[in-house]
Amino acid sequence: MTHANGERNDPPIVAITGASAGIGRAVALRFAREGAAVALCARREAKLVEAAAAVEQQGGRALPVVADVTDPEAMRTFLARTVAQFGRLDAIVCNAGFGIYGTVDVIEPSQMRRLMDVNFMGTYHAIRLALPEFRRLGRGHVFVISSIVGRRGIPFMGAYAATKFAQVGLAESLRAELRGSGVHLSVVYPIATDTEFMSVMRRESGFATRARGPRQSADVVAHAIVRAFGKPVAEIYPYRPSKTLAVLGALAPSLCDRIVHMWRRAPIAASSGSESV
Repeated sequence: MTHANGERNDPPIVAITGASAGIGRAVALRFAREGAAVALCARREAKLVEAAAAVEQQGGRALPVVADVTDPEAMRTFLARTVAQFGRLDAIVCNAGFGIYGTVDVIEPSQMRRLMDVNFMGTYHAIRLALPEFRRLGRGHVFVISSIVGRRGIPFMGAYAATKFAQVGLAESLRAELRGSGVHLSVVYPIATDTEFMSVMRRESGFATRARGPRQSADVVAHAIVRAFGKPVAEIYPYRPSKTLAVLGALAPSLCDRIVHMWRRAPIAASSGSESV
């Protein structure tokens, strides 16, 4: 697999956070089909080992490492083990994250801190510790898995959206800093995605919700990410029409308010299935 710089044809070395399920797992399997070596980190050991086995079944090499993205030393160990095992690092996918549903006055300060620690600080730790290796090589690729709500907030998801906006601000600044360095940065903006996100949010929020609007599969997101590894782009909208929402939010915010109100999450008594935004 050749990166855009055309300097190699050997399979890439990719590190992925939140890789035991959902988008992270789907990305790992997509890269594995290209023969990649994939380092996977997550907190749930059993699910992580299962994902690593699936990577090897798809033709890739796997290194599962139990690690919490909120712990900088754990992340340092994860990336050091990746380089020690595979010899280098070509890309990092900052995917770990979760959501909580509720208005700003309902979200507790402890919940907001946890969201920021996982969704934003987890991304920060991963990028910060991967950059020295990318600079040593003179190439690399950072993927930040944000959300369409990182471009336009929606009702009752303000706490989650705030963490995603924070990710985007960090990513956009860093992308400008890295210009001309050989290190690429892509921000990914999924819409509602079929993952464990919904069940986790139900547990964290104390009640279930149902999202209106279009949906996509985790594999669609993964395919877009792997494609961008070969042809880097600044922003990735796996569901392309969703970019219109970001543009509309900038040009006509009041109109956009009315539109996202129609797509707001509605509380429900019970939930079947799962999703991620």
